[in-house]
Amino acid sequence: MKIQILGMGCPKCQLLTERAEQAARELGLSYELVKVTDPQEIMSFGVMMTPALAVNGKVKVVGKVPGVEELKKTLQTV
Repeated sequence: MKIQILGMGCPKCQLLTERAEQAARELGLSYELVKVTDPQEIMSFGVMMTPALAVNGKVKVVGKVPGVEELKKTLQTV
């Protein structure tokens, strides 16, 4: 599973990264976490507001930092 954090590295982006990693670990998932910081690449996902989370190239969360439990549900539905 490829988890992508889309954002420029702001505190909310960092928090989303930490929570996404925690959710994936708690679920026992095999994953690769990639931070996407290039504005052009972020826009190529159709994202205009960060932070955002994409899983296997599909945007799942935009403009907010969900809790770990909500992220677990998001990761399980992939």
